[in-house]
Amino acid sequence: MKIKALTPRNRRRAFNGFVFLFVLFGAALFLMPTVLTMANSFMTSNEISANYGAMFSNMVDSKKQFISENVNLKFIPDKVTFDQYKAVLIQNSDYLMKFWNSVILTVPITVFQMAVAIFTSYGFSRYPNKFKSIIFFAYIILMIMPYQVTLVPNFLVADKLGMLDTRKAVILPAVFSPFSIFLLTKVMRRIPVSYVEAAKLDGASELKILTKIYIPLCKGAIVSIAMLVFIDYWNMVEQPIVLMKNNALHPLSVFLSEINTGDIGLAFAVGTVYMIPTVLMFLYGEDYLVEGITYSGGIKG
Repeated sequence: MKIKALTPRNRRRAFNGFVFLFVLFGAALFLMPTVLTMANSFMTSNEISANYGAMFSNMVDSKKQFISENVNLKFIPDKVTFDQYKAVLIQNSDYLMKFWNSVILTVPITVFQMAVAIFTSYGFSRYPNKFKSIIFFAYIILMIMPYQVTLVPNFLVADKLGMLDTRKAVILPAVFSPFSIFLLTKVMRRIPVSYVEAAKLDGASELKILTKIYIPLCKGAIVSIAMLVFIDYWNMVEQPIVLMKNNALHPLSVFLSEINTGDIGLAFAVGTVYMIPTVLMFLYGEDYLVEGITYSGGIKG
């Protein structure tokens, strides 16, 4: 009995089916921790203990030892309860205070960093010269350097200016981060010069060219960069620890590591609350994010 060879069309269908299954498996694998965290946040403490056992045990020397026995991953709770959220949102104000600390730090950083990036990138793209090329190259060098390297200079400068242990010590260095300037400059340089020349013939000023031509054409890139900046600083840990010694000013990202030492169920609830802003931002700006990555701010036909 002869086996018929697959036609090119069937071969292509089989390949597309394999790719679809592979992508579906990868998506499920990446989403599993998020879904597991949200599902376990609605479980009772007894059910969580039964599923995970003693995740941490206190040793004699006060160190933590991880125990991997009696772990049962469960996505559907036997009994839905909101006790964990009641403890996080109502009974204990520490979690909400840390959450708002994250908002107070991240929102000004994102807004002012994008404002600085828009004006700076406009200057780099509209009036290129040798001096500005050197400055832009310096921005690239700073962007390549890990931000842990710049923490020491930031600490010394903040100490000299008397800003240590204040939110300014974290916000001001982040506002002038080279990351968004570098990306947005590359995007603005792709805008055709003919658009600017036509606007100049109509008597448009530089501010009008920026607000009526550059910003609308770079809208997708601006939103996508702002999302990346927000997510990056929403999850920051090193900067608050080094620049703010007062624990009352620390964001929730720093406080998350301390929660699971007492109640694992509470850690699931706090983790779910912590994910809400970034998830909502992604759902709202998904189209802009895809557009910004795909077209990189280019002019679509």
